[in-house]
Amino acid sequence: MKKLLVTISVFFVFLIAFANELVVYTYDSFVSGIGQKIVPVFEKMYGCKVKLLSFGDAGAVLARLIAEKKNPRADVIIGLDQGLLPKAIKAGVLERYTPVNLSLLKYQELFNEYGVPYDFGSIAIVYNKEKIQNPPESFNDLLNPQFKGKIVVEDPRTSSTGLSFLLWTIAVYGDKYLDFWKKFKDNILTITPGWDEAFEMLESGEAEMMVSYATDGAYSYYYYGSITYVPVIMKEGAFVQVEYASLIKNARNPELAKRFLEFILMNYFQKEVPLNQWMLPVTQTELPEAFSYVPEIKKTLQVSDEIYDNLEEILKEWTKVIIGG
Repeated sequence: MKKLLVTISVFFVFLIAFANELVVYTYDSFVSGIGQKIVPVFEKMYGCKVKLLSFGDAGAVLARLIAEKKNPRADVIIGLDQGLLPKAIKAGVLERYTPVNLSLLKYQELFNEYGVPYDFGSIAIVYNKEKIQNPPESFNDLLNPQFKGKIVVEDPRTSSTGLSFLLWTIAVYGDKYLDFWKKFKDNILTITPGWDEAFEMLESGEAEMMVSYATDGAYSYYYYGSITYVPVIMKEGAFVQVEYASLIKNARNPELAKRFLEFILMNYFQKEVPLNQWMLPVTQTELPEAFSYVPEIKKTLQVSDEIYDNLEEILKEWTKVIIGG
């Protein structure tokens, strides 16, 4: 048995030595943010090269992955959330994997056999306090005419943030969620493909409010020394987004991909989550001072598995109401 284990170990070392490039598909801000911190560490640890490729927001990245299903070019996809993960599983583009260091995960209930969670955070409405004097506190407040043409939302067909916001409205209104959107439409300034484009509009002053994350207050304090961008969790309750990294089916370098999925649970990765992802780490990790400005979550909302199973139809109905056609 010992001889067999040694042979298997040598075999895997051989595979890793010759499969020395890991291709990771992800979203824009991962490449320009935390990716710059963690990739050199992983490359040094395993003597390999990591190629991070972005195709926009997470929804667009998944569309690319599905298009390449018969000839996958990536080994790992980073950024699918609980809204997009079922679509990827249904499309048959992911492989099951349980990391050997899964015990590091602080919240074991977040694990999915097709995805290893690496951060999480609550969706929020974020406003510029220098421009908005009476911010909304509830979804009903979001319909107030005083916010007409002031709120930027992300497209749920291409953005994981946008999809989470759509799911949040479903969690609040149930099968009446489209009634909310029909009224909310007048208050939308524009719909962006992803979070990055929306946040650029907020930072440039082009927009006054956007759909973002509860950690944006921490971001504002860290970079500006004050809370310019204030997050609000609607009083109906919070919707928490969980982001996953997954092994791609028929990946070219599956062993190196598995090492990467274990790496994201290590402190090398998790310590970089708060100030780069502006989300919360999934392991026992010390938080920076700025995170004391993240609003407390008093109540969380969820949607049923049936909603995730019917997302394609839900997105069609949303498109008909908001985009037209």
